[in-house]
Amino acid sequence: MPDGAFFVVMVTKIVVVFGLMLLSVTYLTWVERKVIGDIQVRLGPMRVGPHGLLQPIADGIKLLFKEDIIPQAADRTLYILAPALTLIPAFISFAVIPFGDQIRLFGQTINLVITDVNIGLLYVFGVASLGIYGIVLGGWASNNKYALLGGLRSSAQMISYELSLGLSVVGVVMLSQSLSLVQIVDTQAKVWFIVLQPIGFLIFLVCAVAETNRAPFDLPEAETELVAGFHVEYSSMKFAMYFMAEYANMITVSAMATTLFLGGWRGPWLPPVVWFLIKLYLFIFLFIWLRGTLPRFRYDQLMRFGWKVLLPIALVNIMVTAVFVALR
Repeated sequence: MPDGAFFVVMVTKIVVVFGLMLLSVTYLTWVERKVIGDIQVRLGPMRVGPHGLLQPIADGIKLLFKEDIIPQAADRTLYILAPALTLIPAFISFAVIPFGDQIRLFGQTINLVITDVNIGLLYVFGVASLGIYGIVLGGWASNNKYALLGGLRSSAQMISYELSLGLSVVGVVMLSQSLSLVQIVDTQAKVWFIVLQPIGFLIFLVCAVAETNRAPFDLPEAETELVAGFHVEYSSMKFAMYFMAEYANMITVSAMATTLFLGGWRGPWLPPVVWFLIKLYLFIFLFIWLRGTLPRFRYDQLMRFGWKVLLPIALVNIMVTAVFVALR
């Protein structure tokens, strides 16, 4: 492919993927409120547009024009920078996730992944782990003890669950013999890794919920204890950026679960992109379902579960997988 055509294709893929991701982040707020409304036997948003479909746009306009308050005693530089440090890693993590096979357009073969790197899995874990800095710095820079407690809880939670999250995919790497997400999807042409790694999948799922600070692991923003936690002092678009980061992380984690354990875009009859989106949104629905169903963990329960339950099980799963691979 000529350099000019390559540049145009790359820019087009970036614009389309991140445009659709931004649209999904916007409307996931509506989806979540509707699903939780159904769980709680109520209607959810209905006022703005048919069935409340314009509610996310109304919320965005409201936040855009809302007064942006910066606490007098806050560290202004870090206070302003923190939401961006959370949001940017959430979006750029998607750059190496394959969302389809190849297509032919205007005589060019286009791979439906922004870029395929041979350490794609390490890239996602490395970039995703940067998001915690935005939460910790936001809690510290606010000069509010409740915000600081939320930030510290988030860092402790990340340390507890990210270790098990990383170990949960070691079995997938052993079976695929690659860190490239494209290669991992290709390896699942005959059998999905959820069949060969059911324990790894369950550990990944639990740790992913904890990593995204979603219920029942939403201790960093526990409104009953910390009056919203790390973002309690934020308003206007800075507040919105934290919530956009949360939903973007949900999308990225769901895409990773789809890629690593459910064969990625693979499936019969339907186009590959459609299969990828179906699997992706099934995971997102699971996130919302958990929030509307399970009560929040106590902090001591959360830490104990991470270190004394998930970590030993993840290590045993790695040893069993190593034996399986060696015997095979």
